[in-house]
Amino acid sequence: MLKEKLLSLKLYGMAKSVEDELYSDLTFEDRLNLLLDKEIAFRQDKQLKILLSKAKLKYSNACIEETDFKTQRGLSKSQLIEFSSSDWIKKNRNIIITGPTGAGKTYLACALGNSAIRSGVASLYIRLPRLLQEMKVSRADGSYIKLLNKLSKIKLLIIDDWGIDLLDEMQRRDILEIFEDRHQLRSTIITAQVPVDKWHDVIGEPTIADAILCQHRIKIP
Repeated sequence: MLKEKLLSLKLYGMAKSVEDELYSDLTFEDRLNLLLDKEIAFRQDKQLKILLSKAKLKYSNACIEETDFKTQRGLSKSQLIEFSSSDWIKKNRNIIITGPTGAGKTYLACALGNSAIRSGVASLYIRLPRLLQEMKVSRADGSYIKLLNKLSKIKLLIIDDWGIDLLDEMQRRDILEIFEDRHQLRSTIITAQVPVDKWHDVIGEPTIADAILCQHRIKIP
């Protein structure tokens, strides 16, 4: 009867554990605290699963602790551990990860995303080619503004495979719209094979390139 009442109140964590605690030798207050702890843990676990599902990380199990620091890739262990606290997200900062194919850029971005999600930060992973395709489709079916609004609300946006192809006129304006909406309001991780000093060539239009680089606090001499 008690279990059914808890289920009717959607206290699923408590309902799952109530029979184990009902006849324990603990005081009522201690039993209640244990049941509340079980409910809190249940809800946190459920929320984590929802955030992970929505994030669509390419490597959902990636984590900072398992990152290879022995291979010489210019990674700073102390800096990555600092990033894992997600304090940079609270400050609406951005991260750019560059390096050759096989350097582990995507894994590292997903590891940072995983850390953010475990801190309760809503995140989304998407490859740039797929993002640009979605922007193109949304413009055709009239959902362009809706998609921009959706992207602007994501606390951490992870854009993978930046700079694989040169951007055309529409694509560079789409990217600018996305970054304009997020500037100093949300955080973005970008992975790229192309060094930052070559981004003008990828973007293709100096004024828009300057705007995008400025939003990421990058100054190219």
